[in-house]
Amino acid sequence: MPAVLELSDTNYSSFIQETKSVVFIDFYSPTCGPCQTLLTFLPKLQEHYQDTDVVIAKVNVAKNPKLAKKFMVQSVPLSVVVGKDKMVKRAEVGLLSIDGYIKMIDKALGKGGFFAKLFG
Repeated sequence: MPAVLELSDTNYSSFIQETKSVVFIDFYSPTCGPCQTLLTFLPKLQEHYQDTDVVIAKVNVAKNPKLAKKFMVQSVPLSVVVGKDKMVKRAEVGLLSIDGYIKMIDKALGKGGFFAKLFG
């Protein structure tokens, strides 16, 4: 299984232009406790979506100020789902359960039943 993708100020634009996948991005700080918990979820999310069109990525906001500014990061952890159309589909500040992140990604993939689409 490949490592979680590390996005940066220098590689983000070319990666997003080239990918045809839904991208889950975790904006984190190495000094943030909840961020460290979320970082442990990323390999599990990657395993869950290993046979799908989903890329799991992370961005260290301290090392990538341009990217943090682009996404208007005010607080971490910030989780963002970018759809195949390159548009932000969902953003959540703070730590969710792993199921919360799966729901974010699944919604961008168009998964879920009739009621999930209405009330998701």
